[in-house]
Amino acid sequence: MGLRLVPGQLEAMPLRQLLSISMDVLPADVISPKNSAIVSRSISTTPPVALSPATSKAAIRTSLRASTADGVFATIFSNIAGGVLLSNFLVELHATPVEIGMLASIPMLANLLQPIGAYFSERSTSRHYYCLWIYGPSRLLWLILVGAIALFSWGKVDTHQLVNWTLAIVFVTHFLGAFGSAAWLSWLAVLVPRRLRGRYFGFRNSAASLTNLLSVPILGWLVSAWRGGSIAGYGIILLFGIVAGIVSLSFQFFMVDVNPQVQHQVSAQSEPAETLNSPVWFDVVKDANFLRFLLYISVWMFAVNLSAPFFNLYLLDNLSLNIRWVTLYNSLAAGANMIMLVVWGRIADRVGNRPLLLLSGILVAITPLLWLGTSTNAWSLWLWLPALHLFTGGTWAAIDLCSNNLQIGVAPTRNQASFFAIAAAVAGVSGAIGTTTGGLLTQFANYGGLPGLFALSSVVRLVALLPLIFVHERHGQSLNQVMQVLFPGKKLERVNED
Repeated sequence: MGLRLVPGQLEAMPLRQLLSISMDVLPADVISPKNSAIVSRSISTTPPVALSPATSKAAIRTSLRASTADGVFATIFSNIAGGVLLSNFLVELHATPVEIGMLASIPMLANLLQPIGAYFSERSTSRHYYCLWIYGPSRLLWLILVGAIALFSWGKVDTHQLVNWTLAIVFVTHFLGAFGSAAWLSWLAVLVPRRLRGRYFGFRNSAASLTNLLSVPILGWLVSAWRGGSIAGYGIILLFGIVAGIVSLSFQFFMVDVNPQVQHQVSAQSEPAETLNSPVWFDVVKDANFLRFLLYISVWMFAVNLSAPFFNLYLLDNLSLNIRWVTLYNSLAAGANMIMLVVWGRIADRVGNRPLLLLSGILVAITPLLWLGTSTNAWSLWLWLPALHLFTGGTWAAIDLCSNNLQIGVAPTRNQASFFAIAAAVAGVSGAIGTTTGGLLTQFANYGGLPGLFALSSVVRLVALLPLIFVHERHGQSLNQVMQVLFPGKKLERVNED
């Protein structure tokens, strides 16, 4: 629900073994299982619920499994209410590149509200119920678009009005959902021990990627083959997605709840007395390392979103490919993402997230240039485009996994949700500016259309990596150590030569 991080993958260790590892690094006095007692509403040193180590361990294991199931069904919802299926819906309605750009920029602009959401969530007494009352209504509001599509099918609404209704629903639901993003990430940051973050989030994202791999082609085929037309078909699929979104929220009832008030008291015990009453903005300004991270994430999000929302548009519009082809390619990317997260999760736990972001960032930066060689001939359709999507999915696996983990690593424990919200707001604004700029350049600038935009984005992405060099990550390793992990054979050769 945060940087999409979106959405990853598995880890060599089986889930049962992974979740049975001792949870001794988790502060047990911050959590309370909802199936045992109501979250404490007091701000005392007494834990919300007195948990024995065995009970706490079992509760956390159940929570992480429930969170994985939550991610699977949430992926189905997000694939339908966003991504290639929603983009194809707007293309079928003859939306302009600027409107396509707005579709991608609205969720990022909505992140401006995350600091406000963090403010309210930090004053709540339950992460679970706060998220439930945010994401429940935001997903149910998509029923309005289902009704609008029905009116369109009956000739009561024209294409321009339906485009406007779609953008309005995207605007309202994402701005409402932004109030819960920081709370959700803070919830998971407490539940998942630091030493298992790479592996667990790798597994959770792997399950989501597998769902993406299987669901997107099927959903794309259903939309394309619907007898009433692809627009009506999308309306039916959207109704199914809303149900999946509500089912995903039901799994959160099986997750250990967190009382932010008790969490604050625990973190305050390790803070200097003079900093306890300082405002959040002061803590952010004096944290030079977090400011460097903000600079990196803002420039990076601008560079990525300068072209990212338009790759599917390029396939659907410029190359005039059928939605079945596009969903197939997206599924290949999801499959590569799932497989590579097995690798990236293990490496991230060993060497840290920042070095992997630098290495994978370079690969992601050159990706837009590879799109310049695509066309509609057989070689491109059957080899180049599939290989390009496999490469993209594999490299973005590291970006998705390590970005969130690095954010958790650089943000202090005190006022953590507020730090997450500020980072999301900065990323959202810069990403929205990038998307809007890309749409305007594509529609109004005479410099080569989408191919020219792809080339420009590649250059800006490389520049965006420079601030990341100066970000410090706790427990991280040097680039040389990362290369030794990635290419252990080379290290052995050098030793033998010596």
